[in-house]
Amino acid sequence: MQKGIIGKKLGMTQLFDANGKVVPVTIIEAGPCTVVQKKTVESDGYQAVQMGYGEVSAKKVNKAAKGHFEKADVAPKRTLREFRFDDITALNVGDILKADVFAEGDKVDVVGTSKGKGYQGVIKRFGQHRLRESHGTGPVARHAGSNGSTSTPSRVFKGKKLPGHMGAVRVTVQNLSVVKVDAENNLIAIKGAIPGPKGSVVTIHDSVKA
Repeated sequence: MQKGIIGKKLGMTQLFDANGKVVPVTIIEAGPCTVVQKKTVESDGYQAVQMGYGEVSAKKVNKAAKGHFEKADVAPKRTLREFRFDDITALNVGDILKADVFAEGDKVDVVGTSKGKGYQGVIKRFGQHRLRESHGTGPVARHAGSNGSTSTPSRVFKGKKLPGHMGAVRVTVQNLSVVKVDAENNLIAIKGAIPGPKGSVVTIHDSVKA
């Protein structure tokens, strides 16, 4: 990983490329992010940079976090994320990173939290089929059907697809293209959709599989 930044998903729109073709894009408010801490192999066993994004009132920060920000001489931040860059020598505590760390044409991975959909059945959650709606089936056409076997193995296997909580999990979308960067307004337009609702926090870093 060479570069990364924290941002906020603003929503989707469309842009036109040089050939007049419509490109669907997601607009992300990327940064400004402040370097809050540098972790080194000598002190922490690995090297990484901790960044902070978004302002928050000092009275809303607990004592431990307050001491952490005071040590770095940085104003309290709402969100902290860690990036394991290959080289952190050029970054120092207090440095500010903006959207221009990325350029048009870059390949990036975007990490976010998917929309929560609550408790859902197997049809919505896994795309399973309905049961037969003929005589004898009963009012259970959207149920999961038979769960267990007979005396062998006399249990339900782990990992069986059953109803349950859907969404609200960490999702990474890989190899997306940066279509446009507006450094003045800290905006990045990325081709395609990214996880999460509008206003949710996401992290962007250069693609690991490009």
